[in-house]
Amino acid sequence: MSRGLPKLLGVIGAGQMGAGIAQAAATAGLQVVLVDRAAEQLERAAAGMRLSLGKLVKRGMLKDEPEAVLQRLQHATDLEALAVADYVVEAVPENEGLKTGIFRQLDALMPPHAVLASNTSSISITRLAAATCRPDRVVGLHFMNPVPLMALIELVRGLQTSDETFEATQRLAVHLGKTTCVSLDRPGFIVNRILMPMINEAFFALMEGVGSAHDIDTGMKLGTNQPMGPLTLADFIGLDTCLSIMRVLHEQLGDSKYRPCPLLVQYVDAGWLGKKSGRGVYTYSSS
Repeated sequence: MSRGLPKLLGVIGAGQMGAGIAQAAATAGLQVVLVDRAAEQLERAAAGMRLSLGKLVKRGMLKDEPEAVLQRLQHATDLEALAVADYVVEAVPENEGLKTGIFRQLDALMPPHAVLASNTSSISITRLAAATCRPDRVVGLHFMNPVPLMALIELVRGLQTSDETFEATQRLAVHLGKTTCVSLDRPGFIVNRILMPMINEAFFALMEGVGSAHDIDTGMKLGTNQPMGPLTLADFIGLDTCLSIMRVLHEQLGDSKYRPCPLLVQYVDAGWLGKKSGRGVYTYSSS
């Protein structure tokens, strides 16, 4: 790794998080390969990044021209494109089986020195690492959404994560201009261990008619000085992601206080996933 940083950084998954991670890395001057098996998803990600970079220019938050940043980004539909990468961040949906399968493939494909990081928001890094022959080179690198704007990265050490891997990950986070907090490998880590039960309780309040969605969000936004209410935030995160995390907390901690709200489950069953689907707690226009 040049200057202790990856010569080539791979990102797997061109959804909102993966595209944001790729954009942040390219903005920081790194060469990046963004991989997604769906070419149309890569096209959507490229269009979204171009729009995001344009907004950052208008705000005076981008030193380089957008085209210079985009030139540091390659797109690929096959993991083989990562065969020479030094560091890979997996950012696929919050499904342990899917993530484990990808880690097995990466382990067989990538050079021995390469670090395998997961952007998981709740799944055990230790278990993901156990799917590889390099558990010491596996680490949690949990970005916040939207990645280009949010200052925090949550670093998670698995049981066998080496000091070398952890230090390389800290250097990368600092290079990306992020502040870090460090969590043990526990369900939900720090941020979602606290955040998701609050969102879940907001759904219980909505289900029980304690207040309207607008009143619940207004109360929490202005009463606790948060930038947005918990139901709006849930829509931005994705209700399916919120539900997945609550299920991980409930199953692994075994405490009934983490039971997913039935209304949250029902919304996900209906396909009301939040802003990305056009409907969640609130309705969103396609424009």
